[in-house]
Amino acid sequence: MSEQTRRPRQQGKPYRRPKKDPVRMLAFDALRAVDERDAYANLVLPPLLRKAREEGDFDGRDAALATELVYGTLRRQGTYDAVISACVDRPLREVDPPVLDVLSLGAHQLLGTRIPTHAAVSATVDLARIVLGDGRAKFVNAVLRKISRQELDAWIEQVAPPYDEDPEDHLAVVHSHPRWIVSALWDSLGGGRAGIEDLLEADNERPEVTLVARPGRATADGILGEVGEETALPGRWSPYAVRLSEGGEPGAIDAVREGRAGVQDEGSQLVAIALANAPLDGPDKAWLDGCAGPGGKAAMLAGLAAERGAVLLASEKQPHRAKLVAKALAGNPGPYQVIAADGTRPPWRPGTFDRVLMDVPCTGLGALRRRPEARWRRRPTDLDGFAPLQRGLLRTALDSVRIGGVVGYATCSPHLAETRAVVNDVLKEKDAELIDARPLFVDVPALGEGPDVQLWPHVHGTDAMYLALIRRTG
Repeated sequence: MSEQTRRPRQQGKPYRRPKKDPVRMLAFDALRAVDERDAYANLVLPPLLRKAREEGDFDGRDAALATELVYGTLRRQGTYDAVISACVDRPLREVDPPVLDVLSLGAHQLLGTRIPTHAAVSATVDLARIVLGDGRAKFVNAVLRKISRQELDAWIEQVAPPYDEDPEDHLAVVHSHPRWIVSALWDSLGGGRAGIEDLLEADNERPEVTLVARPGRATADGILGEVGEETALPGRWSPYAVRLSEGGEPGAIDAVREGRAGVQDEGSQLVAIALANAPLDGPDKAWLDGCAGPGGKAAMLAGLAAERGAVLLASEKQPHRAKLVAKALAGNPGPYQVIAADGTRPPWRPGTFDRVLMDVPCTGLGALRRRPEARWRRRPTDLDGFAPLQRGLLRTALDSVRIGGVVGYATCSPHLAETRAVVNDVLKEKDAELIDARPLFVDVPALGEGPDVQLWPHVHGTDAMYLALIRRTG
């Protein structure tokens, strides 16, 4: 009897069902929403996490890991794309987006976390088998095994061009920013290599969650007492700020649920405070927030205005955002009004207001820590789209304030085309003068030569908010 008839032919390995990992499934779903629907992770992730908790799949550590996987993958997307590109035999544009999302998720686990190599590869391949199918999972497995052969530093040395040959391209790959943004930020800093690298690194760090105690409704000390000093700290610069420790959940705090406090970066708080405290001759009764949505600065200004017997008008073009403004202002101790109106065609009469804040729409390059996906969506051509609107809104602000009144022009972008270029152009047309804003940022260091103020994540721990204070003179 032959060997073959005595023993059955040996088969391959038995089929193993992929293990479904709810953490990685959730992270993949979030990344797909960001990619397919142009959603923002900070809006997509909370409801996904809430649903997972309600279904009993998640605990606090699972939520923390899912959050890290999503934000870490988005922040380092540019670096991971360069690494993945070195490991595949086709241009990345020819790789299906869901496959690229899985590969990026795996690359972050291998190169950006302490997850053991075997666990990172195995869990990601199982995810690929579930969401992509066994065939494409084999491709994912092969690529991830190539990636796992080197640490991140070694990959960067391999895929990033030398600094001496192309500094901007080098920094773009190393710090995962589009080259044009690296160039723009470098121009805005006006400094050497250390400054730009510190800023790019700060953009890739997870920002603190900062609360604002809304004037007239709460105090920072009161919020600290409610939250507990073991889980929160006072703000660095704003007397209304409270910084939550890592893992702090704002929605669980009574003051936030009741509207006495809100989530607001300290840079935004400082802008509102500076406008409210700018020196003024004559009456101080009527204030305007001309681009008020979603309402953070308007809530601060309404409270500060009420303390002085002044009234705030909060105007927002988009009706759904105007509703958010109304929600933020609900419970303000003094009178206020919220309207839906186009700030370039205002319904109020010229010269109506004593103080005006115009926090204009912009590229948002100052908040890349919070919205890391924005860096990959923005294009240099976006600046051309914002430019007429920004200048038009600043003109409206200067027309809306009385002679002797003060306008605050603010953006959450440090790009010179959205800051000083706008202010300088409009000042050529108007009877107005810049006020030195620096003394109004009390105890805040490194504010530059003025008279305007640019805050920085790597220097001040805030978003890169810009403020120019302008007094109408005629």
